[in-house]
Amino acid sequence: MSTATPEVLWAQRSSNTDAAKNFIYLTISVPDVPASNLKLDLKPQSLTFTGHSDSLKKTYHLELEFYAEIDAEESKINHTGKNVEIHLRKKELDDAYWPRLLKDSKKVHFLKTDFDKWVDEDEQNEVAEQEDMSNFGGMGGGDFGGIDFSKLGGGAGLGGMPEDGDEEDSDDDEMPALEDAEEEAASAAKPAEGEAEAEGESKTKA
Repeated sequence: MSTATPEVLWAQRSSNTDAAKNFIYLTISVPDVPASNLKLDLKPQSLTFTGHSDSLKKTYHLELEFYAEIDAEESKINHTGKNVEIHLRKKELDDAYWPRLLKDSKKVHFLKTDFDKWVDEDEQNEVAEQEDMSNFGGMGGGDFGGIDFSKLGGGAGLGGMPEDGDEEDSDDDEMPALEDAEEEAASAAKPAEGEAEAEGESKTKA
């Protein structure tokens, strides 16, 4: 029976005013580990995970000591057939990113940046609204499908969805009006051209 350290992907966001936007994305890759075979102990400064896959005959074990404290009670966990997804709420509100995930600055082979979720510190405010719509809004199919984000305030961004739809409908309604305006302009131009031709003929006869 083999024991392995699972691959861990991470990304983060920061805020000094909104706790719901001050968090760590953490994904532990443990395929074919049923919920009944895993144990996760989350504390303010550490995480310990153990899981066993019967099909792969493999045991996964992981111990992490965080760079700074997290709020374990406000953090959320979602288990899937491939991994364990964790949304860690940073305890201290701060605009600045953590310089690293772990307290020890030594690099570890199993920890990697989650480039699908990573956003540079100076660009995070620009994508915050989009993330509220895509990640937190999709309770059934988002990155954390199945997790209740109501306490994180993620649903606030949902109010924008109907408005966007209304705008699209209003654009469609305006199109015929523009076409009608062009037809009216063309119709108005035709009599003017006819009058000009008639005036030219009268001058020729004169």
